[in-house]
Amino acid sequence: MPELDLHYVDPRLVAQYDTDNAGRHDTDFYLHLATELKARKVIDLGAGTGVLARDMAAAGREVWAVDPATEMLAYARKQPGADRVTWVNADASGIGDWGADLAVMTGNVAQVFLNDDDWLSTLRHLHAGLRPGGHLAFESRNPLARAWEEWTPENTRGVTQTPHGPLESWLEVQEVRQGKVRMVGRNVFHETGERLDVPSTLRFRTHQEITASLEEAEFKVQEVYGSWLGESFQSDSRVMIFLARRA
Repeated sequence: MPELDLHYVDPRLVAQYDTDNAGRHDTDFYLHLATELKARKVIDLGAGTGVLARDMAAAGREVWAVDPATEMLAYARKQPGADRVTWVNADASGIGDWGADLAVMTGNVAQVFLNDDDWLSTLRHLHAGLRPGGHLAFESRNPLARAWEEWTPENTRGVTQTPHGPLESWLEVQEVRQGKVRMVGRNVFHETGERLDVPSTLRFRTHQEITASLEEAEFKVQEVYGSWLGESFQSDSRVMIFLARRA
């Protein structure tokens, strides 16, 4: 299991997660996909603060929200509609034989699996949690778009108001090597001067690498979208949204 960074552990940063990741484009995409697939049972792996899980459940679906970050799920359980969701504090190994119609990984969760064995193990656990013919959907940033080149202090610096006073944050990329981008998130609480440096690493797998790993885990890729509007993937697309079917 990947080591959890402070964004998922420190209660102050957890409470800011939804503010820092505002926007409905990905959530609306997966909700629409679940409707298209007529999915009634859904696994949300890496559910975080539970925005998608709660929306899925509000539409009458049975939802398992799985996440290894205790603080993230503690926050999620306090939100409106949380009682409709089954919360599972675990990594992918905690997925049971649930016979789900659809499993999703949002927020680029696929990129936190740095080790290929961990990634393949996760795919196999998801495979086991789906019914025969069930679907898996997730996104990953396209390495050909080189998104990390935009993650500079100048482009990412911002100040948000929090219950603990103004919080200034920005990103600094430390190293890009062998498909892995290592960075540090800087966080400064203005009222106290406290500084939290949050190191993290993301794995940028290619379209071909992800396709091969899905096939090894006995999934068949049905579609790869290149935008949240459902456009087909192109080599210069910023995102790769995979839809695969349990073989």
